[in-house]
Amino acid sequence: MADNSFHDFIFGFCTSLLILTTLSHGVSGLSSKEHASLFIFGDSIFDAGNNNYINTSYRANFQPYGETFFKNPTGRFSDGRLISDFIAEYGNLPIIPPYLQPGNQQFTNGSNFASAGAGALVETFHGLVIDLNTQLSYFERVRESLTKNLGDEEAKTLISRAVYMFSAGSNDYSYIFGTNSSILRTHSHREFVGMVLGNITAAIKEIYNKGGRNFGFLSLDPLGCIPFSRPLGKEGGCFEAITPYVQVHNEELPKLLQKLETELKGFRYSLSNYNEFLSDRINNPSKYGFKEGKVACCGSGPFRGTFSCGGQRGTKEYDLCPNTSDHVFFDSGHPTERVNQQFAMLFWSGTPNFTAPYNLKALFEN
Repeated sequence: MADNSFHDFIFGFCTSLLILTTLSHGVSGLSSKEHASLFIFGDSIFDAGNNNYINTSYRANFQPYGETFFKNPTGRFSDGRLISDFIAEYGNLPIIPPYLQPGNQQFTNGSNFASAGAGALVETFHGLVIDLNTQLSYFERVRESLTKNLGDEEAKTLISRAVYMFSAGSNDYSYIFGTNSSILRTHSHREFVGMVLGNITAAIKEIYNKGGRNFGFLSLDPLGCIPFSRPLGKEGGCFEAITPYVQVHNEELPKLLQKLETELKGFRYSLSNYNEFLSDRINNPSKYGFKEGKVACCGSGPFRGTFSCGGQRGTKEYDLCPNTSDHVFFDSGHPTERVNQQFAMLFWSGTPNFTAPYNLKALFEN
């Protein structure tokens, strides 16, 4: 059904949700006295460079990635900062480095465990990514380090005040299409989504049992409508076969979080509508200051949907737009820094019709 290029990109489907934004344009951050740490889990939406340090081709540590803000590639799948980078700024934190970065042993501000290509399920790109279970084991190491360095009580306070952000699920759904998995034939949409959400639930409860109370989530983005998927759709439209998985996931995630809120004392969360946010910019780019919503800035082929940005993934040739800020997407599956900033702004201080029941600012102010 899908070719090898689809398999190669799926990791990048980062698509699972995101959280980007910049500390400007009227968004107020927190004072140093209101400091709360930030722990980041998930996929390429949040991966700040962990995949640079594992044996995988799922990397973005080459040009032109990073050109807008960092001026050099860092491993982030964007031209600049990620949602999580902006949220850190709003929370009066420095940019949170990848957990695996050499010399990174100071965790009082938090840590970033995200890995491009990772899903909620261990099977998703197994052996090529840092799966969610492994990310949780890294968090346990950090918790132990904090306890050793700060003492038990101060570490418990840090863990309970911290915010835990997740971007997970997109790669699980992308992977089964990229590999033509038997799951497509043996499981209903709802059954497979239940498996994915079951693992996300287990991750939430594991962090909760270790003292975490404040969580941030994104709805899944419109996976079938990103530049990589469009060549698979009819006449350049969205790739509709994956859409039912996205719809069911986005219907069930709020119910899951509401249930956990009633079951887990002190559990608070922010769920932001990333799907609506990105869909509106894809279909109405000029409304938000963009010129192009469907064609990526960097890549090749129709919609620049071939995952060839940088020429390091098998396909050497690629095109690069002259003005990144004109585009919603930087490469075939990941937004530009400008989009990340707009989303992070809403995730941080948005109203309940977009981010509910709390926005992230409220969680950081706990």
